[in-house]
Amino acid sequence: MQSLQLLTLTSLFALATSSMASCTYDNDCLDNPYGAGSPYKTDGLMNPYSQYGSPYSNQSWTNPYATDAPKLYDQDGNYRGKLSSNPYDSDSTSNPYGRYGSPYSSESINNPFGAGSQYSNDKIYVVPTR
Repeated sequence: MQSLQLLTLTSLFALATSSMASCTYDNDCLDNPYGAGSPYKTDGLMNPYSQYGSPYSNQSWTNPYATDAPKLYDQDGNYRGKLSSNPYDSDSTSNPYGRYGSPYSSESINNPFGAGSQYSNDKIYVVPTR
């Protein structure tokens, strides 16, 4: 994968947003319940007992108060915000008024005509902080 070499990070997971094509057979995809999206993966984002999936962890995308949520990058290495349920964090994908959460921002994965376009073949990678 070209983008894995671009980012040179230890732990990357591909993210399939609802507007993007499904990647249920890709082992690194969060949409694959037997791969990276498994609720049993010890360091998985979908495991409610892992540091990245727990609603109590500061590094979890499900904790609305987390300040160290996983970061999103596209396949070209462009930053796409934090995968976070915090609606007040300026970099959160859940902030409807922020650069990365607004459905009107071209840099937001929530924009169906921008970074979140269903016609785009670009992958979005989730990079948990270590």
